[in-house]
Amino acid sequence: MPRKLALVSFALTFSLMAGCSDPPTQQIQEAEKALKEAEQSGAATYSPDEYAKLEGTLAAMRKEVTDQEGKIGLFRDYGKAQQLSASAKADSERIKLAASQKKDEAKAAALQAQQVAEEAVRATEELVKKAPVGKDRAAVEAIKNDVEGLKSLLKQVQASIDKEDYPAAQTQAKAIHDMSQGVSTEIQNALAKVGKGKFARKK
Repeated sequence: MPRKLALVSFALTFSLMAGCSDPPTQQIQEAEKALKEAEQSGAATYSPDEYAKLEGTLAAMRKEVTDQEGKIGLFRDYGKAQQLSASAKADSERIKLAASQKKDEAKAAALQAQQVAEEAVRATEELVKKAPVGKDRAAVEAIKNDVEGLKSLLKQVQASIDKEDYPAAQTQAKAIHDMSQGVSTEIQNALAKVGKGKFARKK
């Protein structure tokens, strides 16, 4: 091979190797941004497994970059890091879409649970008005306090919805509904006893 051609070939090879030795800064930044956007979309809550995989891809990319930086310049190759960054960006778009859909579903479920809980508390409140007093005045007052407590807990459900913590709102609303049912059952049992007593006296 002529000397001039050999020098050109060497220069070209050196140039290509030098190009590969530069870290893909922009791709890395874009991948990091993609992870952050996925987190902000609620992926960690609504698509936890997919989000964990995305974190794993980013961790592998960072490690690859660190490993390459530990090599001599001419032997650095950030090709794998570029592949990982591209994969992270593509996965993040898919994960963000899935998380957004699941978040909307969770919001609808939370609002439904909130409505059911509010209706249960109102029904219990109406039932308290029919509760027999008699010798059990203290017990009735205690039940009334329980209902007021349930009404206060409804505010926590709304607070969770306002914070877009829909899973927590659902859990809280279900607990309120169950407690309302328990109080209602207690009052209904008391009313049934009173009814039986009146029927016995009429006999």
